[in-house]
Amino acid sequence: MDLKFNNSRKYISISIPSKTDTMSPHIKSVDDIRVLGINLSQFQKPVQFFICVTGVFVFYLIYGYLQELIFSVEGFKPFGWYLTLVQFGFYSVFGLVELQLTQDKRRRIPAKTYMIIAVLTVGTMGLSNTSLGYLNYPTQVIFKCCKLIPVMIGGVFIQGKRYNAADVSAALCMSAGLIWFTLADSTVAPNFNVTGVLLISLALCADAVIGNVQEKAMKLHNGSNSEMVLYSYSIGFVYILVGLAITSGLTPAISFCSKFPFQTYGYAFFFSLTGYFGISFVLALIKVFGALVAVTGNFLHKFSA
Repeated sequence: MDLKFNNSRKYISISIPSKTDTMSPHIKSVDDIRVLGINLSQFQKPVQFFICVTGVFVFYLIYGYLQELIFSVEGFKPFGWYLTLVQFGFYSVFGLVELQLTQDKRRRIPAKTYMIIAVLTVGTMGLSNTSLGYLNYPTQVIFKCCKLIPVMIGGVFIQGKRYNAADVSAALCMSAGLIWFTLADSTVAPNFNVTGVLLISLALCADAVIGNVQEKAMKLHNGSNSEMVLYSYSIGFVYILVGLAITSGLTPAISFCSKFPFQTYGYAFFFSLTGYFGISFVLALIKVFGALVAVTGNFLHKFSA
């Protein structure tokens, strides 16, 4: 805003900057969408959607298989939080490498926002991983099929979104249909352990918030996927490390994993790698199409599993 004073006529001239002048100087183009270094902006929206959803399906199918494989190692079930710590460490390294390969390495989203996202990320992933120590995979899938509902509620309160009756009915029908399909198709009976149910329910609550917060932050500041992963997961890594150190959960986990390095750290590397690829496509969906569409694509891969 420019103020100009004229002593002879004693008036003030006020010029208001245009909308583009008030945008963050870090933002070059709000349409610049990159996933794993590939610029998707050159494609039309339907093609972008198809590429992102395909990436989510492929990588999260492998991710889910490896997650269950890790927990099938005898004696590993109590160390779900340590797996999350290792996973966050790998995510941070992958995010740093990808960010270093880009031209613009500046952080666009405020640190305070990342600290909030990190808490939510720790909650949703840590609680989800830990719940597998109490629930079998079909039971976890049943609960995750309900993810659409809390995400819609989060969108209303966090972003002020409004959904019509058709949207709500579609979400309810899709959730109910996926639960029915899982129960009918599964050869393993669901295991509704009280502790496991509580953990996965809390993870869903964190899920309801995190997607909407990420969508709001990425659209407001035009942050990149690699930036989002690097800062949110590296801060989350510190949170989990401190928590495990305080609760004395670090030493026994390291001791156990050192006895089975390939089945723990080896599987965890590929588990984290496929998860990183998957979350990159999810973040692209969030940025372009919104949290609700991203969540729909994220858990529909379980329908095909």
